[in-house]
Amino acid sequence: MSFVFDVSPFEPYTNDWRQEGRPWLAEQFRNVGQFLRGLRVRMRFGELTRAPLHLIRFNIHGEIVKCDWLARSPDPWDAGISKNIRERHASLQALKDAIDVRALLFETMPYVATADLRVYRMTAHYERELIITGCVQRIDHSARNIHSLAMRAKVLGFRFQMENEALIAMHVEDRNLIGN
Repeated sequence: MSFVFDVSPFEPYTNDWRQEGRPWLAEQFRNVGQFLRGLRVRMRFGELTRAPLHLIRFNIHGEIVKCDWLARSPDPWDAGISKNIRERHASLQALKDAIDVRALLFETMPYVATADLRVYRMTAHYERELIITGCVQRIDHSARNIHSLAMRAKVLGFRFQMENEALIAMHVEDRNLIGN
C-alpha cells in the first residue's frame, strides 16, 4: 500500500486546512474552555461574598447542557451580623450567580438552546442540599426590565423557594417536578 500524494500537504500553495472550516468538536471544546475560564475569572468573586463558585458537574448532550455548582458560602466578614441578614445575602448572591451563569453559558456556547442548571449549598453536616434549579432557554428575553432579582430568576425559568427572604432547601416532591 502506497501513501504517495499528488500534492504535499506541506506545500505553501495548498489550501490551509485551518481555514476550510473548523471541525464542530474542536469548536465545542473551545466554547467549553471559554465558559470554564469565564466562570473562573468573571465569577471569581461575588458582590456579597468573596467566596468562589465550585463547579460540581458540567455535561453537554447535543444542544442541552447540564451544569451543577455549589453556591458561594457566606463571607467571613458577615460573621458579626445577624443570621437572617447573612442568609439573605447568601440567597441574593446565589440568585445573582444563577442568572449570571445562565448568561455566560449562552454567551460562550452559541449552539446551546437549553440548559438544566442546579445550585446546591453545603449544610452544617457537609451534605449538599438543592436550593435552585431551572431548565432555562436561550430565547427568553422577557426578564430584561424586571428589577426584582427573585422575580427575574423566576421569569428566566429558575425554580426555588424562599422564606423570610432566604432560600430554603427544595423538598423531594419538588425535585420530581424538575427531573433528574
